[in-house]
Amino acid sequence: MTLLTFRFAPSPNGELHLGHAYSALLNQKLAKASGGRLLLRIEDIDTARCTPHFEAAMLADLKWLGLGWEEPVRRQSEHFPEYEAVLDRLIREELVYPAFMSRGEIRAFIADSERRGRDWPRDPDGVPLYPPADKALPMQERRRRIAENAPFAWRLDVGAAMARLGNELSWAEFTDETLSTTRSVEARPLDWGDVIVARRDIPTSYHLAVVMDDALQGVSHVVRGQDLFSATGVQRLLQELLDLPPPAYFHHRLILGPDGRKLSKSFGDTGLAALRAAGASPDDVRRMVGL
Repeated sequence: MTLLTFRFAPSPNGELHLGHAYSALLNQKLAKASGGRLLLRIEDIDTARCTPHFEAAMLADLKWLGLGWEEPVRRQSEHFPEYEAVLDRLIREELVYPAFMSRGEIRAFIADSERRGRDWPRDPDGVPLYPPADKALPMQERRRRIAENAPFAWRLDVGAAMARLGNELSWAEFTDETLSTTRSVEARPLDWGDVIVARRDIPTSYHLAVVMDDALQGVSHVVRGQDLFSATGVQRLLQELLDLPPPAYFHHRLILGPDGRKLSKSFGDTGLAALRAAGASPDDVRRMVGL
């Protein structure tokens, strides 16, 4: 009998907050209830913002909460060659292309389009979709720019990828915390446009690394925040292109601040370390997040 496998996969780019605590504790609860495994993955491909200091603080917070996980811990920064090999496959299959437009150029392109009366499409997060100009560049021009060290990112040609598959995509989504009932959700990767799958200096992105890691680690159930619900469509597309087994998903409720917005590292929301310093206990945290 195959054990159910869950994972908690934070990025060490700031202090953990109550939202992270809820996700970590819920994964632990579900793994324990099913007699399954809980893995910890350090998603540190952003080598500029992710630091050993934040990782050490994060591990201390998780141990204080009483979280236990299997060793060894997978750190994405230690596996760049594996991601690069998969990126090379996507390049060979002409499913990705080098995108050279800077943020300023993108803004100018979109502003010009909107001045001409065309509303520019946006992704589910409200970010304008990447313009199509780079897809039309001849191969010789692409190679010239790369040889001259022009900045670029590798973007997935989502339209070409969907055409390659030739079928509709969906995923199995659990409907509540008991993981007793699933529904089928239509995957809509086209809503995101041509997403970044790697950068010139980092041979992967969140989307590419996460689907590879989930498959390599045998993750059967991905339990994470509702803010990643729509992004699952892109990940399902990559799983199909790379012949990776899809896990089942549960996108849990978000822990909100007093003002009703999602907690965030970048806004300095109260972290677990601050709560601990103020005298809170792990049981207090569990009550605060509804567990």
